[in-house]
Amino acid sequence: MSTPAIAAAAAAGIPYEVVRHGPVNSVEEAARAQGVEVRDLVKTLVVRRAEGEYLFVLVPGDRSISWPKLRTLLGVNRLSMPDAATAKDATGYERGTITPFGSATAWPVIADERTRGRTISLGAGERGLGLRVAADAAIKALEGMFADVTD
Repeated sequence: MSTPAIAAAAAAGIPYEVVRHGPVNSVEEAARAQGVEVRDLVKTLVVRRAEGEYLFVLVPGDRSISWPKLRTLLGVNRLSMPDAATAKDATGYERGTITPFGSATAWPVIADERTRGRTISLGAGERGLGLRVAADAAIKALEGMFADVTD
């Protein structure tokens, strides 16, 4: 079993575990199916910074993006979320499977600081798959950063 996300995690040389689970309809269901706390099931959100310029924001399952915090961190007045087709074009992944690993473009990565030091589960590029990784190793491999970007 391999996806671009799994291949990218392997190529990065970080330890990871692929977790296969059935269909889910919410973050809570996904966390139960993967046997993790909701806060460790991390949503990868694609944020548009400018036309044709995106970034990944990794958000714990029990939190949401704080737009004011993210705008302040990035020094911009406006950010938005692209529609599903645009997000797929920017990443190569469908919503619900998006991950920074193996993305069509290596967009910048910002992980909420609450993921630091934890083992998290990200999308693995395919429905029904999770990619469990140490957040610190993943963010280092992705050349990302930790910041307080959620409420």
